Amino acid sequence: VLDSQYGLYAWPSAVVLAQYVWAHRQSMPGRRVLEIGAGVSLPGVVAARCGAQVTLSDSEELPRCLQSCRRSCLTNRLPHVPVIGLTWGRVSAELLSLASVDIILGSDVFFDPKDFEDILTTIYFLLEKNPHAQFWTTYQVRSADWSIEALLCKWNLRSIHVPLHSFGADKENLASSSLPGRHTIEMMIISLAQSEGT
Repeated sequence: VLDSQYGLYAWPSAVVLAQYVWAHRQSMPGRRVLEIGAGVSLPGVVAARCGAQVTLSDSEELPRCLQSCRRSCLTNRLPHVPVIGLTWGRVSAELLSLASVDIILGSDVFFDPKDFEDILTTIYFLLEKNPHAQFWTTYQVRSADWSIEALLCKWNLRSIHVPLHSFGADKENLASSSLPGRHTIEMMIISLAQSEGT
């Protein structure tokens, strides 16, 4: 899969995150949701269909991915869902002008270790601006050597592991992949770490 094509494929992590959104569909109406690295936008589309106020985003440097977001919205009869260019680790007018959010979605954004800090920098900025928000993220375990624990600590973020069986996503037909190799999907919720004394 070519680098520029990552966002044009519905990865198994997106299916699992969409399942989590669906499992929490009763809480979606009126929630303000931002999907980062949206690509084909499956989790964001599910959130919008469940009544959330969704904004989809992908890198401003990947116009084909942004077009994919727009195409997903039109295909799912969601023509008014905004699609914006947000590049991880970059402060932009789009990032600064974002309305408040309750939930940030990101499926398989932790794909390339060189992007991990840029992603968490952007997440930290959004959570500082929206202290009660959460970042719901799923990812494929591709290497035991890749970890974001040190970066979570550096950016004063905490994570809670969410077992897939707790929302019916542990079935092989849900998160299976035609890609070679074994694909373990994990889910976590990232939020601001509480300061000492609070």
